[in-house]
Parts: sequence; structure tokens; C-alpha cells
Amino acid sequence: MNRIIKSGPGWRIGWDPEAAEFKGLVGGDDWAIELTEEELNDFCRLLGQLAHTMTQMANELMDEEKIACEAESDWLWMEVEGYPDAYRLHLILNRGRRCECSWPPAPLPELVRAAKGLKIF
Repeated sequence: MNRIIKSGPGWRIGWDPEAAEFKGLVGGDDWAIELTEEELNDFCRLLGQLAHTMTQMANELMDEEKIACEAESDWLWMEVEGYPDAYRLHLILNRGRRCECSWPPAPLPELVRAAKGLKIF
């Protein structure tokens, strides 16, 4: 099986099942970090949960209201903040090497879609 890299304006996500330790990759236009398989799995799972939560909250908030939601695993912490249809994503790795990064609102819909289908063959 070959390495998979999906990308668009402002985002990148990848999977290399043959890599020794860092099988995943997430990034923006001018940065990236490799992730372990566990970190990548949690990133994709938590991103999907946070995106779903933001969609569900759309009917509960007034148009001008912003919201922040957090999700965490043993491997990483994530937060989305903004409006249900335009929010930032913040990521912090919790184990081993440390990393903190974020994505602006514009690329997130595509990143969420790519994360859902990254390891479906």
C-alpha cells in the first residue's frame, strides 16, 4: 500500500502505513508535523466529533454568537472556536515531542472531509 497525501489551500493530511513510527501527517500551507498512528487516529476521530458538535450547535446559537468546544485524548488536545459555519481549529500534542498548531476557518470543511476518508480504501 502506498503513502496517501491529501491537500488543499491551507491544509494537508497524510498516511503512510509503511513508516516505522510516524505514519501520519497534518499541516498547513507552510508547515507540517508527522504523527504516530495513534495520534492520527485520534486527530481524525476528534476532528469529526468537534465538527459534528459545531453543526449541531448552529440551531442553538444566535447568528452573532461564537462557541468554543474542546476534545481530548491521551495523545492530543483539540479545540474549535468561532461560529458553527466558520471556526478555527487548535491542536496540541500531549505525549512525547510537543507541538502546538492551528488552522484558520477557511480550510476546515475540506480538512474535515479528508480526515473522514483518509484511511478508507
